[in-house]
Amino acid sequence: MTTLRTDPNSGQPVFRFAPSPTGMLHIGHAYSALLNQKLARETDGRLLLRIEDTDTTRCRPEYEQAILEDLDWLGITFDEPPLRQSDHFPTYGNAADTLREKGLLYPCFASRSQITEAVAEIEASEREWPRDPDGSPHYPGIWRGAPKAEVEERIAAGEPHAWRIDMARALEGLSESDLAFEEYPDETATRTAAQFRDPSVWGDFVIVRKDSPASFHLAGVVDESLQGITDVVRGQDLAQATALHRLLQHHLGLEPPRYRHHRLITGTDGVKLSKSRGSLGLSALREAGHAANDIKARLGFIG
Repeated sequence: MTTLRTDPNSGQPVFRFAPSPTGMLHIGHAYSALLNQKLARETDGRLLLRIEDTDTTRCRPEYEQAILEDLDWLGITFDEPPLRQSDHFPTYGNAADTLREKGLLYPCFASRSQITEAVAEIEASEREWPRDPDGSPHYPGIWRGAPKAEVEERIAAGEPHAWRIDMARALEGLSESDLAFEEYPDETATRTAAQFRDPSVWGDFVIVRKDSPASFHLAGVVDESLQGITDVVRGQDLAQATALHRLLQHHLGLEPPRYRHHRLITGTDGVKLSKSRGSLGLSALREAGHAANDIKARLGFIG
């Protein structure tokens, strides 16, 4: 049996599945949910559900209902009622306040087009500009170090703004050991040595969005602690995000969970399945006559 960090309140490992109701679940989501369930059962652990609905413009109740129906169809049950991030906006606000009080966040009033133009000007001068692991250019620092009076005036006027982390300041004085975390390789029980990934690859990343009280990153970090999650099992596409999450955990005084980043399920074109690409949903497969055990067998959980 795999040795896992345990929830100090229950003495059990605690896993979670955390879908966002911005579309229908597909087979890639099914793999992640089933793997979390498998690991929870193998370790006599608990499995929790989190609905990540901080994106108030794209999340819809009908998608959440479809998620619950798909999980029930797959035979996945949870040990507590789901946590909905939209119920915890004040909690994320308090976490953001902590980071602001430490001088680690600054407001940014720049639009996407202004940021794109600024990066284009830099690259036109034949300077290579860094990209983050998702391929987006680093923020060019338009509002970093802006005059305090102008910033306060804009905020007082109610001008929409995001809050970005001052990465250089956030990393000041920290060593690799300060940001280390434990991780298991994909689907094995062999513990690796403490891992370190460099948060600076994300640049001055958005921590609080203009249209939401928290970004995916801030809300998720707070919720892992709020739910007592001991083991975060998620797709390989989020492996690099661990660096940013570990940095936030350090500054918020939160105990890091153990991580495991599993393989991604791809389509016939070799590209990972995603809502944005219109990958076929579980509900559509069910309506087409597929049984839940067909999906489990295809993903290696039966047979």
